Formats: sequence, structure tokens, C-alpha cells
Amino acid sequence: MIPGDSQRPDPDALLAQMQQQERQAARGRLRIYFGASAGVGKTYAMLAAARRLQQQGQSPLVGVLETHGRAETAALLDGLVLLPPKMLAYRGTAIGEFDLDAALARQPALILVDELAHSNAPGSRHPKRWQDIEELLDAGIDVFTTVNVQHLESLNDVVGGITGIRVSETVPDTVFDEADEVVLVDLPADELLARLLSGRVYQGPQAERASKNFFRKGNLIALRELALRRTADRVEDDVRAYRVEKSIDTVWKTRGALLACVGPRSGNEHVVRSAARLAGQLGADWHAVYVETPALQRLPDGRREAILRTLNLAAELGASTAVLAGADIGAAIVDYAREHNLAKIVMARGHRSWPWRTSHLRRVAALAPDVDLVEIGDPAHAPATPAAPAVAEEGGQWRCLRYVIAAVSSLAMALLATPLLPYLDLANIAMLFLLVVVLVAVRLGRGASVVATCVGVACFDFFFVPPRFSFAVSDLQYLVTFGVMLAVGLITGHLTAGLRFQANVAAHRERRSRALYEFARELSGALQAEQIIDTTRSAIDRTFRARAVLLVPDADDHLIAPLAQAGEAMPMPDLGIAQWAYDHAESAGLGTDTLPASALFYLPLVAPMRTRGVLAISPEQQRWIMIPEQRKQLDTFAALAAIALERVHYIEVAQGALVSMETERLRNSLLAALSHDLRTPLTLLVGLSETLARSRPALAPAQLEMAQQLHSEALRMNALVGNLLDMARLQSGEIKLQLEWQTLEEAVGTALRLCASPLAQHRVTTSIAHDFPLVRFDAVLLERVLCNLLENAAKYTPGGSHIDIAANLGRRGAVLTIADDGPGVPSGREEAMFEKFTRGERESARSGVGLGLAICRAIVEAHNGTIEYARSVLGGAAFIITLPLGQPPSIPAPEADHGKAYLNE
Repeated sequence: MIPGDSQRPDPDALLAQMQQQERQAARGRLRIYFGASAGVGKTYAMLAAARRLQQQGQSPLVGVLETHGRAETAALLDGLVLLPPKMLAYRGTAIGEFDLDAALARQPALILVDELAHSNAPGSRHPKRWQDIEELLDAGIDVFTTVNVQHLESLNDVVGGITGIRVSETVPDTVFDEADEVVLVDLPADELLARLLSGRVYQGPQAERASKNFFRKGNLIALRELALRRTADRVEDDVRAYRVEKSIDTVWKTRGALLACVGPRSGNEHVVRSAARLAGQLGADWHAVYVETPALQRLPDGRREAILRTLNLAAELGASTAVLAGADIGAAIVDYAREHNLAKIVMARGHRSWPWRTSHLRRVAALAPDVDLVEIGDPAHAPATPAAPAVAEEGGQWRCLRYVIAAVSSLAMALLATPLLPYLDLANIAMLFLLVVVLVAVRLGRGASVVATCVGVACFDFFFVPPRFSFAVSDLQYLVTFGVMLAVGLITGHLTAGLRFQANVAAHRERRSRALYEFARELSGALQAEQIIDTTRSAIDRTFRARAVLLVPDADDHLIAPLAQAGEAMPMPDLGIAQWAYDHAESAGLGTDTLPASALFYLPLVAPMRTRGVLAISPEQQRWIMIPEQRKQLDTFAALAAIALERVHYIEVAQGALVSMETERLRNSLLAALSHDLRTPLTLLVGLSETLARSRPALAPAQLEMAQQLHSEALRMNALVGNLLDMARLQSGEIKLQLEWQTLEEAVGTALRLCASPLAQHRVTTSIAHDFPLVRFDAVLLERVLCNLLENAAKYTPGGSHIDIAANLGRRGAVLTIADDGPGVPSGREEAMFEKFTRGERESARSGVGLGLAICRAIVEAHNGTIEYARSVLGGAAFIITLPLGQPPSIPAPEADHGKAYLNE
């Protein structure tokens, strides 16, 4: 043990510490470079640290890093090994992402992964980069990364309120808190603005826009304060963990936290308010505690409720409150201060004590000379201590009765021991009186044991010490006997009463722990919301001796009124109060500041994702709602119930998704089977109808018209079946693209020839440059897309309408547009038209099953392209297809890069 330790470490704590160290030894270390905003130098500091490690003989790997065009940052990459990015295709664009598999295969000792809050592109293994880093750490790889304060989940709304900009990429605070190291990279606001204006943060117009929006001086100052405070909180946790690890019990004055002590006397509210003001002036956290001794447990209910109200006031003013159990008030206060590293203790001015008693203030000063003591004077108008006449009278009667019982017990022992005088020595008889003292202390407490001791000494002198039946003493040695007997009796009674109190406290804590364990075990097996509701209600009934009703919301987030339950003597909950507690995620009703006149206490069930319901509780005694320990345990019950409800909800969601997937798979299989089986008879029907229409001798006009109509309907049915079969194949992945470098002009021409009959009554124009670059696509499938779009345009526009086909080069690739001057798509259904089996309002009289556009989107997206709807310049509908241009077929020789060394894939 190191100097300053006064207690041996807890063996259980040491075992847990060793297990934690074993887990940490097998896991990589995470260092986060943390800053207030972009441009403070996080990436630069991370690269500089990597270069220093490289000079020391290590080989750091740069997994992914963004220089944002900053020359001084890019210069630090010289000589470092970079991991090539993994290219992912998304909406026609190739996106470079961190290659997690390549990093795991290389197994570097250290890897640099910039931008912890980054969202990965679709197709990546994890949606977030911090999840990639977690996998690297689990593989034993050390990681350096960077993050800004606005990306922390807990501060996201705070930063949004300051800057007016809400970032969507966030990191859970647990990732930040569990990091092995956090390095704060700080820069004053004026210096950061100077960097921004000089183009060292953003380039060109982007820097000007940033200076007018996010990078305002007030925003930067506020973000800097948030980053400093969050770092200080993190360092405080590190200090506390180190103190626990090294079993250090002395207070380190690394922070200005306060501890306010609430006592049983009047004036506690003055102490609490003074401590709150002092904490506000210091900008520090503060705690408020009340130490309950065996004597204070016997206070009247009125005074106990006043103490609890004072603790609630402290909680409302921002304090962390607790009720401590102990026989020594000063020692309990000091232990709490050392455990939480509280450097200042605020107490009321010490009242005049008996000469042989030490005030609590002096006791704390003696036990903790390293802690600052703040003494609060009495208020100008001290409030009167609340009185409870009936309870006080009852408590006084019980106190007198205990003292009478103690005195009678000693007298009874004198009478019982008198016949034994010829057989026992006086020392043995004195032991019998001490036995009575111990029994009285166990059953009746410290005060009664004092009475039993005094009466026992008197009875021993009167009945057994010669001369008997008088208080005269013939031998002065008996005075020593009386003194020793009195001292031993008082000490024994004091120790026994204290042990009794501690045993009661331990038993109470054990009951609370067992109740939480049993409740958690019962909830773990619940698979339905009804089971959770019944389990929660019964657990609160047996643990808190209170009636409870769990209210859950419907699909519209309105709480459902519970059914009346037989045998439950509790009022029906007020849905208005319960709905308020649900909407605001705050407790309401009895014992709160919101509608405290209510007979029920409403506690929201707040789960990690959202609020899952409200507990309406009717306690047998209203006072227990105010007890901090009871509230904390009740909050724990509520949290467990909320998590269980959320777990059941997501089980239902997963089951629903599984059913939907199986339904979709079955439907696709059925469509594929039906389509395949219908192709042969439909093909035969098309051929027979065409043969019948061309038969010789020629048919009569009426018969010829019937044959032509039969042929037309057979062709339409064959096209519908073809669409169904194509959709089933596309979704199953059976269709393989035959990609070749081709001209769009050829594909458009083929589609126009195939759709010559439907387009016979429309004007079609094309606009494609002869030198339009080659595009890599599957000719058959793209022609199918064009045919579907042209047939739709011919079907849903009147005869004589104009259809225009144009191709041009866009920022994202080759853009092909099919536009018309028809009525267009109904407003609000632009995106829905691309879904399967979806048809517009004007389509009800048209033939089809609503698969044409869905097939178009599936084929285009298989080419890594996009298809969108827009309003045509002609006034109708326009479908815009974007295909990636890619690289020309001949790949040039790669240029030499002297600044970066890439790994071979």
C-alpha cells in the first residue's frame, strides 16, 4: 500500500480490477484527439504523434485520413504507409471508404483512422466508423482517431442550440468515455478565425460561408468551453478510477466539488441554499447527504419528513443526494467525501455541546485535516421545526416504556440471582448483569442499555455487596468494581446497539439487492408486453408495498386507460397527468413539482431509444416517495421495465420484418414459377393467333378482327408475364449483367424500332451527339428500360403528343432523359411510381400490373446508376437516367507518386 492509505483494499474490488486488466490487455488501446471544431489541428497532432512513434522504431499504418487540402497536414504523410481505400459504388459514384478487412489482415500495431463520427457508405460492414474501430480494438490493434465536440451524442442538441446547425453524424458517449487516452487539441477562437480567413481550414467560397455561419466567434468560444468541460469530466473520471485502483482515501483537491451536510436540527434549508449558491459561484458540482444514526431513526415522522424535504430541495437545486447509515456522523461524512473526492464540506454552525461531547464539525476537522470546512451561520429567522404531536407523543411513550423495561430487567435479574448468592461468586453475578445489558442493547437500543447498566450497578451494590440491602460499601475495592462494571456495561451496550444498527442496514441493503435481482430475472424471461406489465406490478407491490398500474401507449403515442382490476384498492390514474409525464419524460403527481396534489405518483419508463410507458403508483405511505434510496431503487425498476418493453418491441419488429421477408420471398418464388410456366402456352398462343390472322384463304372481316384482337391480347399478356419473370430474376440476383462499352445512340435506336407500333401516333425526337463517349452497359437490359419508358409515354399521353429523347454529360456521368408533354405523374406520387405493383390514379383504366418502372429502377441500379422523375420542360413527365461513365477501355500507365507509399492489395 502507498503512503496515505488507511484501509486495506476490498478483495472483491481487487479481483474485479484484475479481471478488467486481463480484458484490457487483450484489447487494443484507443487514443482520441478531441477538439472544439474543425481546423484546430486534431489530424495534424495525430500525424505528428505517429511520426514520433515511427522515429522510435514503430510502424504506424494510416488507415484513412482527410487532409481537407491543408498542405501542412499533407506534408506529414510523407514516409508513412497508407492503406488503399475500399471503393464502393453508390448511386453511380465510386466512394472510397476505410478498408476494414485489409486492416485486419495486416494486423498493424497501430493504425490511424481519422473522423471517428463518419458514416460509412452503404455496402460497408458497419454503418458507422466507430464500429469499425471497435472491431480493430477487439483484434488487439491500437487506434488513433479524431472527433469534434459537436459529434458527441449527449452534446448534439446543445451544440445545435448554440450554432443553429444540428449534425447528423454522432458518436455514443460510451466510446469517448471508454477511450484509453483523450488528447485535447485546443486553439483560441481568434487564432482559429485567422486560420480560417487565411485558407488553412477551408478553401475559397467554403471558408467564406463557414465564417458567416458555423465559424462565428461566439460559437467557437461556446464550443471551446464545452470541449474543455467535457475533457475535464473525462479527466475527473480518470482521477477517480486511479484513486480506486490505488486505494487512495485522501482527498485530492483537483476540483471544487462541495458536500453539504443536512442534520436533524432546523436551518437545513439555509445550509442547502447556501451550498447551492457557493457551488454556482465556483461553477462546481455538489452533493447533499444526511447521516442517519440509530438515535435519529427514532425521530418523529414529522421531523424525518422535514429532513427528506430538505434533501429533495437539494436535488431540485442540482445536488446529488444520499442518505447514509452510520453510528458516527463525522466518520460517515468524511468517508463519503473521500469516496467522491469532495474537497469542501459545508456544515451548519456547531451548536453548543456537552463538555464531554465533540461537535460534528470538530469531529470532521479531526478526521479529515486535508478537507476544507465551510461553516454556515444560522439564518436570520430560523424556521420552527415541524411538529407532529400525535407521533411525538407516541414516540415519547415508547421511549419511556423502553427505559422502564430496561430498569425492570435489571431488577428482575437481581431477584433471580439472589437465591444463587451462596453458589456464585460476586464476579459471576456481575457477569449476569452485563448479560442483561447486552440483551437490552440488542432489543431496545443504546439509551435503554445505559439505563440497564446504571440500574444493574445499583442493584448489584444493594442486593449483593456487603453490607447487603444498603448502598454503603465496606471495602473500597468494590468502588473499583462498580466503576469497571459501569464502564464495561456502557461500552458493551454502545457496541451492541451499533452492531444491531449496522446489521439492520445490511439486511435492508440485501433485501433491496435481492429485489432488483429477482425483478431482473423475471423480466429476462418475459416475451410479451403483458408479462412485463404483470411482473412490474407485482414487483412494486411486494417491494414497495404500493399499488401500481403500467400505462403503455398506442400507435399514436396516446396512453391507453388500464382495465379495472379486481381486488386493487387504488384510484384510477389520471390520463392527463400520465400523458404529460410520458410526453415530457419527467415524473409528475405525488411528491413532485407537477400537480403534487395528485394521489398517485407518475414515473415515465424511459428506454434508450424512447419512452415506453408510465408507471402510476399509489403508495401506502406518501413519505417513502421522498426517500432518496427508495426513489433510486424505483427509478432502477422503471429503467429495467422500460428496457424490457423496448426489447419486446424490437422482437416484434424483427418478427414482423422476418414475416415480410418470407412473404416477399414466397411471392417472388410464386411469380417466378407462374411466369415461367405461363411463358410456353402464351408463346404458343401468340404464334397460333398470328398464323390464324395470316391464314389463306383470308378470313371474313369479323373473324379477322377477332384473330387480330386475340393476337394483340396474347402479346400484352406475354409482356406482363415477361415483366413478372424479369422482376423475380432481378430480385433473386439470377440476372448477370453483360457489360460492354457501347454507344447510347445504338441502344436508343433499337428501342425505337421495338416500340414502333405503340409510338405510331406520337412525334418522337432524339438529341444525341455523334461524338458522345462510350458507356459501359448491358445492351439488352438497357433496351428493356427504354422500351418500358417509351411504352409508358405512349400509353399515358394522348395521340399526337411529343416524346423527346436526349443524352448529355452531367457531373455524375451520362444522363439520358425521356420526356413528354402529357399530363405527367400525379403530385405526391413521384417516388411511389417506382414501387412494385403501384399504379397512378389515371392508370385504373389502363392495362398492366404496375411493374414497368420498378423493373427500370432495378436494372438501372444494377448498373450503379440512378433513375428519377422530374417535371418535363415540355410540361409532362421526364424520366432521367444517370449511368456512370467509368474509365476508357485502355488504361494509361500509372504515374509515379513520390509522396506516398501504398500497400499492395
